[in-house]
Amino acid sequence: MKCLYYVAPTLDSTHHISNELRAVGIRDGLLHVISRDEAGLTEQQIPSSNYLETLDLLRDGFIGSAVGLIVGVVGAGVLKICAPFGPDVPALVYLATVAVATLFGAWEGGLTGIATENKKLADFHDDIAAGRYLMLVYAPREREASVRRLVRARHPEAELAGIDRHFLNPFSLVKHRRKFSRGGTIS
Repeated sequence: MKCLYYVAPTLDSTHHISNELRAVGIRDGLLHVISRDEAGLTEQQIPSSNYLETLDLLRDGFIGSAVGLIVGVVGAGVLKICAPFGPDVPALVYLATVAVATLFGAWEGGLTGIATENKKLADFHDDIAAGRYLMLVYAPREREASVRRLVRARHPEAELAGIDRHFLNPFSLVKHRRKFSRGGTIS
């Protein structure tokens, strides 16, 4: 499943595109719109984005847990070498040290992620700030080509601005339109 990023200029255009995508079988769970006009999306019954799409919660949570794991392993190693509690410390204590540090790192990373915009949306920030609508269409492999043809044929005002293998993978790269600004296409 790929995530297709479309930038639509108006709420009306976004509404028409979302209705046509629903008509060809793209469920609301596979279509989300990021916009400054949340009230307009609700009024038009267009599914808006969620926190996993707009915030860097997953990415920063994973990074935090990795840092916590490293700190936990180092801390457990220092405890083992220095033996401040004596030589007969059960292995469960070292395992608990690693687990607590990993969970604390994930928690801290998640808190950082809640405070930051999703890195995948950085190139679209100006579009959203200008009042345009960023549509995230999660197209199953067998429907991707038909979704792209439909939007290209019926809504030339909507720009295919990027493609991601899957949005929820916090470390995947998005092929952005700026790389293809000289007449190339996004494949």
